[in-house]
Amino acid sequence: MFGFLFSVACFTSFTCLACFTNFINMNKINFKIATPERVVFKDDVDEVTLPTRQGEITILPNHIPLIGILQPGMIRVKNKGKEVVMAVSGGFIEVLSTKVVVLADTAERSEEIDVERAELAIKKAKDLQEQRAVDGRGFAALSAQIEKELARIKVGRKTTSRVEKMGIGVDKYRQKNKTSGTSKTS
Repeated sequence: MFGFLFSVACFTSFTCLACFTNFINMNKINFKIATPERVVFKDDVDEVTLPTRQGEITILPNHIPLIGILQPGMIRVKNKGKEVVMAVSGGFIEVLSTKVVVLADTAERSEEIDVERAELAIKKAKDLQEQRAVDGRGFAALSAQIEKELARIKVGRKTTSRVEKMGIGVDKYRQKNKTSGTSKTS
């Protein structure tokens, strides 16, 4: 009981650094997206919206624990009024009260996406499907590829339209965000 009273007194007066840090991060989620190649995004954020097999879900601080399967789609991360958008091809999520980890097959930040290349990949995959040049497994792999590329196009176009509204060129925006970044990555 005395330990509890000490913690409350310490927390409310911020006499120790640990209590102050916990107070500051109380309404944040430690969010990380990792692929086999790299960590795509890592930062403390306000909310995360993810595409799952059951539908799109938004995670806020103090969410109940959850493990789920991601489907190809758009991940939206909001922090301090700013939104970061990424494309994901699938994977798994683990949600704890103050932490969300995404283990993705592939993930790309919006400024990394080449929409024209994604459109070309869809065309090639559809052509192979129509030619029936593949077996059942190959057909399923091509379908998954198409789904992944559609998610990339959706995210890439969202960024393109937002940048055009800002009145700067897309190439200039991508170059700026590749050099400065909008989040901590490691």
